[in-house]
Amino acid sequence: MKRNIFPILTIILFVFIVGVAIFRMIYQVRVSSDQIITQEVLQLVEIFERIDKKCKIIDFDYQKNRIDFLTVKKDGFVSSELGSMNLTYPDQWEGPYVNDNPTIQGKHYLIVRTKKGYFITPGEGVALASGKVVGKDIKLDEDADIPALMADPEGLQFKGRALAAPLPVGMSSAQEVLLENIMRADDSLVSYRES
Repeated sequence: MKRNIFPILTIILFVFIVGVAIFRMIYQVRVSSDQIITQEVLQLVEIFERIDKKCKIIDFDYQKNRIDFLTVKKDGFVSSELGSMNLTYPDQWEGPYVNDNPTIQGKHYLIVRTKKGYFITPGEGVALASGKVVGKDIKLDEDADIPALMADPEGLQFKGRALAAPLPVGMSSAQEVLLENIMRADDSLVSYRES
């Protein structure tokens, strides 16, 4: 009986060690993904702020918009729409802004429109270190409270750092541009009438 117990204990110990190694590997991948997400979200915010400063982003076509258009070259499109993004001054586009559109776990980042504004988030299907999956456990619909999720360690936060970011563009900047154009038109109309 003692002869049979040592091989069985060896097998159990081996299976346990392999199981722990696999668990740690999966957890480390998720932790690494979350660290990458925090960095790339900040880079994306900077890129979109530059785009908005030059081109004035009006809005995005859908409630969830894939960020898959940052590699488009200057003069690489013919309308005011680039991917799902609508621009006021498309001729000011300075792309490409990146060599490859950023992805995490094979999924494109998203620009999500909610009642609280636009946000850059990881794509649907991305597994976070918390064990939650974006789009499944963390809903990104119109009613999503992304600012609250950014403050929640079980949501879109990792070690005190947000895995999403607000994108301060949209109707307010479009309204500014529209107002500027109306004022310019009024000025030119006034100067035309005076002459």
